[in-house]
Amino acid sequence: MGARALDILIRLASQPNEVVSKRDLLAHVWPDIIVEEGSLRFHIANLRRALGDGVEGARYITTLTGRGYCFVAPVSRTECRGEQSPATVIRLPHANMPNRPIGIVGREDDVAALSRHLSEHRFLTIVGAGGIGKTTVAVEVGHALIDSFAGAVQFVDLGLLSDPALVATAVASMFGLSIQSDDPTPGLIVYLRNKRILLILDTCEHLIDAVAALAARVFAAAPQVHILATSREALEVPGERIHRLVPLACPADDGEPMAIHDFPATRLFIERAAAGGAGLNLGDADAAMVSGICRNLGGVPLAIELAARRVEAYGLRQIAAHLDQSLALSWAGPRSAPPRQKTLLATLEWSYGLLTDMERTVLRRLAIFVGDFTIEAALAVVTSDAVDQAGVFVAVDSLVAKSMVATRPAGAMMRYRLLDTTRAYALGLTDSATERTELAARHAAYYRDWLDQSGAASRILANSAERAGHFAALNNVRAALEWCFSEGGDVRIGIDLAAVAAPVFLAMSLLSECHRWSERALLELDEAARGGRVEMHFQAAIGVAVMFIRGGRDMAREALHRSLAIAEAAGDPFEELQVLGPLQLFYIRTGDFKTALHHARRCAAIAGTLDDPVAMTIARSLLGMALHFGGALEEARGELETALRNAPRAQSTTTVYIGFECRILAGAVLARTLWLQGHRTEAVERARQTVRDAHDLDHAVSSCIALIWATTIFLWAGDFASAGDYVDRLEGLAEANSLTPYLAVTHSFSAQLALLRGDPGGSVDRLHAAIGELRAAPYGMLDTPFNLALVEALAGAGRVAEAHALLGDTMAQVAAKGDACYGPELARVNASITAPRE
Repeated sequence: MGARALDILIRLASQPNEVVSKRDLLAHVWPDIIVEEGSLRFHIANLRRALGDGVEGARYITTLTGRGYCFVAPVSRTECRGEQSPATVIRLPHANMPNRPIGIVGREDDVAALSRHLSEHRFLTIVGAGGIGKTTVAVEVGHALIDSFAGAVQFVDLGLLSDPALVATAVASMFGLSIQSDDPTPGLIVYLRNKRILLILDTCEHLIDAVAALAARVFAAAPQVHILATSREALEVPGERIHRLVPLACPADDGEPMAIHDFPATRLFIERAAAGGAGLNLGDADAAMVSGICRNLGGVPLAIELAARRVEAYGLRQIAAHLDQSLALSWAGPRSAPPRQKTLLATLEWSYGLLTDMERTVLRRLAIFVGDFTIEAALAVVTSDAVDQAGVFVAVDSLVAKSMVATRPAGAMMRYRLLDTTRAYALGLTDSATERTELAARHAAYYRDWLDQSGAASRILANSAERAGHFAALNNVRAALEWCFSEGGDVRIGIDLAAVAAPVFLAMSLLSECHRWSERALLELDEAARGGRVEMHFQAAIGVAVMFIRGGRDMAREALHRSLAIAEAAGDPFEELQVLGPLQLFYIRTGDFKTALHHARRCAAIAGTLDDPVAMTIARSLLGMALHFGGALEEARGELETALRNAPRAQSTTTVYIGFECRILAGAVLARTLWLQGHRTEAVERARQTVRDAHDLDHAVSSCIALIWATTIFLWAGDFASAGDYVDRLEGLAEANSLTPYLAVTHSFSAQLALLRGDPGGSVDRLHAAIGELRAAPYGMLDTPFNLALVEALAGAGRVAEAHALLGDTMAQVAAKGDACYGPELARVNASITAPRE
């Protein structure tokens, strides 16, 4: 539980069974700053989840719309004696701090100063040359402060990115946020606004403008977020403090030889050489040699470590001789004053010079990978006519032993990576244009085949923990797509890669990227491919992505209809089914239920001929929802119950096709169907269970769907407290994940609740404005119930003529669009406003 949530809990629990106003809570929890009510709602929703509010009927906090919150659970007070139990540490579910550095030398004062200043000033940038140890120090500071941040320390390696436009996306993805808009920054700000987190942004220099803009916004809008950045230059934004990391101190040229044990640079060299198996018996001559090596390397830790780890293989004297020769070739001007970057470059050149020809070739080729890669990827991409797989395998093993390639375990697999400085150096080495082109083509082809063969989108991306493991591979997919569609790239591979990447982007809620690459590939299709399977899939991907990002716009409808026309012409029932599902969803979201039912019946008929549980789940879930809106409740119930019985759980997901889990939709609509059939107790339990299932799934869109339909049930039941709780949770999710249509739904729910409760904040105009937001989204699934709520509110306010006019429009709309399930409610409202008043 975060500090803000704890403050809220203490305030509420100190006044049990009393209404605590939102203004009171805001003033108590944020006494010195102005924040929006959305921040309070977000923390209330998180607090409810932490308490288990709603689980098995447990109630802790109720919402009184327009008034505030009330703690309703029993409270007992006991006198505490002796030691208190330590507070529970809640860690970020997606935290990914690297392992703590082992044997850090000479940076103790830096770590202490950074830890102290970071608590005081909130925003620090570690600035220094390449290889100076910025990342090492940042990781050590993160571990030093992890307890004071209750485990909430998030490390973001920006060295994996080359596109500045993806900085905010990368940070949001590390927090497990669903990316549902072209600009994820507002949703990220909402998520971070009231959290106490240490955010470490590593390797910023190549994305300096984008990182600076994002860091400035986070620093200004999220007062509990502390930022630690590493860069070769300052971000130069308000609030930033600079901590310059200098080289490790070395003994003077004319100093006492055995003073090497008193200087961090030489101590680091000795410790790393010993760790590599070198038994150093340092006399005066050898000590002077060590001092000279460290001075020549400029006190740069990375350079010192690379040199020290070769002492066991080559001996101290040969190391010094090779180093001097390499430095003489690479430095211009006096050796007493070289640029530090030249020092690191000299070290890398020297290390490269000690490799065999095969190792050099493999290292140059490994630089094509962005971030982590597997040995399978290395064998596939690096191997060529001149380099066989056996040679690659041996070379990679040797490069790991020589510290040119880093390793880290990932479950049962080992992942490999070139350090950023090593990769940058290797990319700058001269290769023929033909070799670079062939290497990039193999890299793109490998990730095309990997995505195609692994079934990543449909098989193993059902929750955030499983999705997180694929972000590293997507960095290479992005890089390959960039090359394919660049001048000199291979457009043919790019089209194939975009085709298999699109469903993965969709399943991982990376909708903007799904749209971007599908549209880019579509533009490159030649006439022979137009009207074929590839165009069909690109059009479907564009339609689904645009539908969620921009709502029911023309672009989405046109793309989906074009995709369906191609599928129908091909005569392939499975391909037709894959398009009918999203197209049906489009019409449901825009409120055209008759057209949706038409497509739903076609979809179900086709699914019945296929032996595919995912296809059947989609078809039955969407048909059940269409039948529900059409008023065929018994038939809808049968379809929905069948969908739930047969829904794939362990190995498959429907998000690849329509962006959410259909079993959550089926459970939510089944709850409404049960209520309308009179099974009220069963309906309430089904609604609560579906909300719990969606929460466990940890998928934002699926959770929003469950919360929306559960809220309608509690409004019908007159349980305004539960409805208010769910609206708060829905609003928090919608804000954090930039789900604009769902945010508009919460505004309509809140206005309706205020009117039903008779709260002072309730007004007809407020509900009317909220309905306008829905129409602008556009989001038409709930037009009728919100219109009916507005009709009753208008009549109650004495605006009878307006009420009759709106009721007439609503009845005509229902007749035209087909949501006949509201027929009884239409009749009731019509009778209530036409009955003579006493």
